[in-house]
Amino acid sequence: MLILLPPSEGKTAPADGPTLDLDALSFPQLHRVRDQVSRALVRLAGTRRAAEVLGLGRTQADAIETDARLFEVPCAPAGSVYTGVLFGELDLASLDADATARADASVAVASALFGLVRVGDAIPAYRLSGTVTLPRLGPVAGRWRPVLPDVLDEAADGGLLVDLRSGAYVNLGKPSADLAPRTATVRVLHEQDGRRTVVSHFNKATKGRLVRALLVEGAQPTTVDELVVAWRDLGWTVEQDGTRLDVVTTGAH
Repeated sequence: MLILLPPSEGKTAPADGPTLDLDALSFPQLHRVRDQVSRALVRLAGTRRAAEVLGLGRTQADAIETDARLFEVPCAPAGSVYTGVLFGELDLASLDADATARADASVAVASALFGLVRVGDAIPAYRLSGTVTLPRLGPVAGRWRPVLPDVLDEAADGGLLVDLRSGAYVNLGKPSADLAPRTATVRVLHEQDGRRTVVSHFNKATKGRLVRALLVEGAQPTTVDELVVAWRDLGWTVEQDGTRLDVVTTGAH
């Protein structure tokens, strides 16, 4: 099973640690595009257009400085650098040794900069979203789309892919025709007063809790149907339509 998470815009900058080594990252098949995108980002960060292109505000100059010094700033495991709502609920640091080993083996994070990383890969607190178009390189999604599907196939290793990415990161590379029937996509619906809506906070928080539950319990579903059973057994309300799963919350989880 491969569990594929979206990245978070919120990141914690490591105070110390090794500098970025692209050769040391998981999924070495992505090295060439990683090198292209990272060097294009460093070039952009040294220009006056950086904030505009990256969609950053006036108070985010530190993020541009980090991008400019991408290969000089400290790195830490991706699971501790990403600190958004999903990662807060996943809370990798509090897992016991067995669950941590399962996370290291089964969880990956989509990244506009690196394509795909494991939670233990050392990365900096970069800023680059999946919708950015880099000068001279073009849309980052267009760089990843030709290479990412094959890597997802290999990483899933004939098993289940639990794809929790948001739309911008699905656009980096969708599962291949072979992998698609083994790919569970998840939508979180918050139900209140008989109405169901997609609420960003509940969506992210619930996905973090869903993944944590699998890791803590050691569940190893091999099909979409088995994943549905596993989550239902853990107390979640899951509605299935083929490979699409709707997890319905009421604020109780």
